Amino acid sequence: MPARTRAKEAARRSAAPIAARRAAAPHVARRAAAPNNVQRLREEQLLTKAELARRAGISPLTISRIESGLDCRVDTKRKIILALGLTPSDRRKVFGPALVRARAV
Repeated sequence: MPARTRAKEAARRSAAPIAARRAAAPHVARRAAAPNNVQRLREEQLLTKAELARRAGISPLTISRIESGLDCRVDTKRKIILALGLTPSDRRKVFGPALVRARAV
């Protein structure tokens, strides 16, 4: 068997368990959040995901994830709010009411 074929076969065999692990255990960062208005506000300003991402200093993939309802860090929310021309006090217009987490006693 040629070396190239052996390398491809080894890569195929080693990739299968990784794919199975990813399907079995979703990534922790993909927590679902409350629905948000990022896409609506972005489209009202006729911005593409790439343009909003560039203004906010984050990746277009992050914008896509947030628009699909995934959670993000507070700093990322702040960057998006400012990139949309809003103020931090307008955060509820973009991301809805804050989720209240129970404190440990």
